[in-house]
Amino acid sequence: MMRLRVATRGSALARWQADHVAVLAQKAEPGLEVETVVVETSGDRQRDVPIWELGGKGVFVKEVQAAVLEGRADVAVHSAKDLPSLTPDGLVIGAVPERADVRDALVGSSLAELAAGATVASGSLRRRAQLAHARPDLRFEGLRGNIATRLARLERADVAAVVMAAAALDRLGLAERIAERLDPDVMLPQVGQGALAVECRVDDSDTRCLLDRVEHTPSRRAVDAERGFLAELGGDCSVPAAAHATLAGDRLRVRALVASADGRTVLRHELAGPASSGAALGRSVARQLLDDQGGAELLGRG
Repeated sequence: MMRLRVATRGSALARWQADHVAVLAQKAEPGLEVETVVVETSGDRQRDVPIWELGGKGVFVKEVQAAVLEGRADVAVHSAKDLPSLTPDGLVIGAVPERADVRDALVGSSLAELAAGATVASGSLRRRAQLAHARPDLRFEGLRGNIATRLARLERADVAAVVMAAAALDRLGLAERIAERLDPDVMLPQVGQGALAVECRVDDSDTRCLLDRVEHTPSRRAVDAERGFLAELGGDCSVPAAAHATLAGDRLRVRALVASADGRTVLRHELAGPASSGAALGRSVARQLLDDQGGAELLGRG
């Protein structure tokens, strides 16, 4: 295999991610030529509309996935947190490279230093709910656009801080802008946050063989567990929910939560199991939250 066509969104962060996967693939297959196929998504075209109103996670991936399904590209590179819980027919997640920092980051001010009643910009219901739970006095505004656009919101006097994925800032060389990396005990991350997911066609054996050499098994096991939670929950960005899986030796631990939109109620649960339990462990955590702790009623499904 001497050529790989990589489909990606066109933002600076998405291009970084595609280039990173290209480098990993070229290390695995010396002499490999890589072509980048830039795709505009519906989420990119409608930057002034909250993600949950556009239809959730799929708004950033459907057109990129279509490029692979239609044969215009061999792989699609995504932020794993943007992927819906179900993979389309004909595609498979061929690799999850080594995961970066999973934490959320505050830019502009640390949590403790935010003044009473301060306004925080975030387009995520998950982030808003957890921040409101920790600091009920805070106010919130929406936040969309690329990294530069989001950082520019801090120029407005009425916004004291913005919340972003720490990994995104690290990848673009903007780590110095971070005022605080929020511990998962304060802000449980989004499913797949900090990880990349590389999709290819199910029947493309050459590409799947290459991606096997890009795979980072501990990261894959954690992401699979978190995606299992999301699949059982039946949610996406329209649901204030979070999950974080960690691997220690041969044990996998999954921590998860569902919350009310205002953050007044936060239900938490965690389970541990064999490292190979993956998605099944994540599904068990979701079932516990939905059935035994009242999460279904909290999310309006009771």
